[in-house]
Amino acid sequence: MSDTTTPSQAPDRDAVRAFAFQVWNYKQGEMVSMMIHLGDRLGLYRAMHGKAPLSSIELAEDTGLQERWLREWLFGQAAAGLLDYHDGDRFELNAIAAEVLANEATSLEFAAGAFTSPLDSSTIDSVAQAFETGTGLSYQQLGPCAAHRTERMLGPWARQALVPTIVPALEGLNERLTAGIDVADIGCGSGVALLALAGAYPQSRFTGIDPSAHAIERARQSALDQSITNATFVVGRGEDVGPTPDQEGAGYDFIITFDCLHDMTQPAVVTKAIKSALRADGTWLVKDIRCHEDFRQNQRNPMLAMLYGFSISACMSSALSEPGGAGLGTVGLPPSKLEAMTSEAGFSSFKIHDFEDPANLYYEVRH
Repeated sequence: MSDTTTPSQAPDRDAVRAFAFQVWNYKQGEMVSMMIHLGDRLGLYRAMHGKAPLSSIELAEDTGLQERWLREWLFGQAAAGLLDYHDGDRFELNAIAAEVLANEATSLEFAAGAFTSPLDSSTIDSVAQAFETGTGLSYQQLGPCAAHRTERMLGPWARQALVPTIVPALEGLNERLTAGIDVADIGCGSGVALLALAGAYPQSRFTGIDPSAHAIERARQSALDQSITNATFVVGRGEDVGPTPDQEGAGYDFIITFDCLHDMTQPAVVTKAIKSALRADGTWLVKDIRCHEDFRQNQRNPMLAMLYGFSISACMSSALSEPGGAGLGTVGLPPSKLEAMTSEAGFSSFKIHDFEDPANLYYEVRH
């Protein structure tokens, strides 16, 4: 926003008040975000899921938590419009809110996981320093909280849409996975997508690769918890992707990069590495943020400011965490740029899929 006033002009007071309200509303969002984090972390939404309106006393009895603290939280959530308020100081998590705040297992709209572990002061200090040095933080440097937050944000679509909706839309892939092929997830994070595939296709062999040791540790533990034995996770970079672990020089039949190509310091180099690691009849599936090259077109996205916040704090930071990093950022990889990158790497087939994922498009890339 630019200030077009001259020294002789006083700003319109109503406009100033309206703008101040806009700014303070963002501060309110920060406070409500913290309360959503606590509701998710303490299991309060889950405790209220499917129940009639509760008093703070009843919620305290159900959870074993302190009534006075719960009372303040409940009033705050009702003030934010996240809980319904009923006479007698009773509060309800209605069915719509439950899909977004409590129902992580089956709701594609679950969002409470995105509020996990706000950035600590040391991370914010490092991000501020990056404005001076130009060098951001890698996902490894962002620590275990970043791995956990990313897992919770991306989990619903990976668990609930990947196997039943996305895989069948890629020609012949379901049949090949069923018969048994070699699969790599580059930038696998905590392994949510790869484990969903590995659980559904026990005859196939899966390798997850990610530069964050924190994420790989979570992925390995999740594999153990789910008794999945056909998935292996290794700390590594996309630039170094190579043959399958058990078949030197053989390559992979299916490679995925989900919500990570724009985070990489050298996405063009990774694209070429994937080209060399993918078998001649293989498929590369890219998931990346819906965006356009033109900012005015992107402004139609009501969540655009949030995406730029993610970019500064994580995505672009990672993409600039090494000298010469591409620095694409969260909204830096529109379809046209990705198609050009894959073409330059030698791929000849590029197909866009829209699975009604509100945040992402999917790209089927082949030799």
